[in-house]
Amino acid sequence: MKKSFVFSGSGGQGIMSAGMMLAHAAIDTEKHATFLPEYGPEQRGGSAKCTVIVSDGEIVSPLTKKCDNFVAMNEQAYNKFKDDVKEGGVMVLNSSRVTSAVERTDVKVISVPVDDIALEVGNIKVANIVIIGALIGATEIVSKDVFVASLEAKFREKKPEILAMNLKALEKGIEFGKQAK
Repeated sequence: MKKSFVFSGSGGQGIMSAGMMLAHAAIDTEKHATFLPEYGPEQRGGSAKCTVIVSDGEIVSPLTKKCDNFVAMNEQAYNKFKDDVKEGGVMVLNSSRVTSAVERTDVKVISVPVDDIALEVGNIKVANIVIIGALIGATEIVSKDVFVASLEAKFREKKPEILAMNLKALEKGIEFGKQAK
């Protein structure tokens, strides 16, 4: 098994964090993983994209022409990369910000009101956790327990409320992804 994931959006939306957490969670399950970040010239608000490859075997290159799974956190990212998804792939879209009609019929589309869910959970900053939860729920690339352990490690030094909010965001995202399966 070898799967590629592209996360895209704007700087400040947690794109790089989401990709790194997925790669770390995959490694925790003894899979191979690569993480390749790409930034726009701006520090915050510019374009952000990362590619994660998860495989049971060795990964020769972190580059991919077409991805199996695509996450778009905003309209600009969707429009820029929507054609880079393989036929039969999965698109997970933040429907709070991606408003274009999806014209592709050869991919599975999961539209998640990510921003709305993040605000309901308590903070827009957990939007990336909501969308990665939806991705995990839909693809089962890593188990919920493994990703929870990754979140616990990441937020170990933070206040317990921050971890609790992220766990709630993950759970809501996973529920959404499983329903869309």
